[in-house]
Amino acid sequence: MKAFDVVALGELLIDFTPNGVSDQGNPVFEANPGGAPCNVLAMLRKLDKSCAFIGKVGDDMFGHGLRAVAEDAGICMDALRMDPLVRTTLAFVRNDENGDRGFSFYRNPGADMMLTKEELPMDIITGARVFHFGTLSMTHEPARSATQEAVFAARVSGAIISFDPNLRPPLWDKLTDARKQISWGLSQTDVAKIADNELEFMTGESDFNRGAFKLAAQFPNIKLLNVTAGANGSYAFYQDKRVFVPSFLLGGTIETTGAGDTFCASVLNFILEHGLDNLSRDDLREMLRFANAAAYLVTTKKGAIRSMPERDEVDRICAANP
Repeated sequence: MKAFDVVALGELLIDFTPNGVSDQGNPVFEANPGGAPCNVLAMLRKLDKSCAFIGKVGDDMFGHGLRAVAEDAGICMDALRMDPLVRTTLAFVRNDENGDRGFSFYRNPGADMMLTKEELPMDIITGARVFHFGTLSMTHEPARSATQEAVFAARVSGAIISFDPNLRPPLWDKLTDARKQISWGLSQTDVAKIADNELEFMTGESDFNRGAFKLAAQFPNIKLLNVTAGANGSYAFYQDKRVFVPSFLLGGTIETTGAGDTFCASVLNFILEHGLDNLSRDDLREMLRFANAAAYLVTTKKGAIRSMPERDEVDRICAANP
């Protein structure tokens, strides 16, 4: 028996999202708790899965606030380290007219970059059914080596490995480094979720089929590859199967922070409940529909950790839009 359904390692930070202007005409930002790995866990907790987070924040007001929010979401934070010298990472989010997001990071360094191998909680890592990670913990040392050590320990313990590149170009000294680390992550994973722009970044292909086939050939270890295309829907590539499900375009979208993480969590929940073997096209379609619906719902609120939908909300969306 494993202690946790999902353990995630990576960044925990504050997303400052636009919230209008003040009476003086100055832009106002709302401090939303975030960070992709912890966003994933927050949605999984809504689906009644046991979760633990591994990472580091500053021993400052933001770091303590983030711990409290994550604990309130039901995530085990026993492995959260508090750095007395380096501050919690901050991200300012800009929403463009076409709905795309831009980021300005205050992370030079940020506490999440400072996690060391010696600080890894091996009992928590080896106690995971699924281990999830991204690349923000691999932009710099010492967190890069800590991430690689954790992935190795999780794999040896028999965990399913889940990876989301979550490419943020401003955080990399060189994009060649980003491509190298994403390749390493893909080489370790059983389940990969990759966005359309990341697929093109890694393969040079704007066509999802050609890009997915390239990745599948390069990384035969990937058992399930999901490609997300925002408002255009999502794809699952599994063995010789390809399944597409359109997005739920029901209006009310405020901003898209956390949508990909919500999708990723929903996929992991499906795998925890159904396994990774012998999935049919109907299974994949059911998985993508639920994940798309959950991702849509989180876009109707601001932020991520505190905005994850309940299972019955997602089920209602799916039932009302067959």
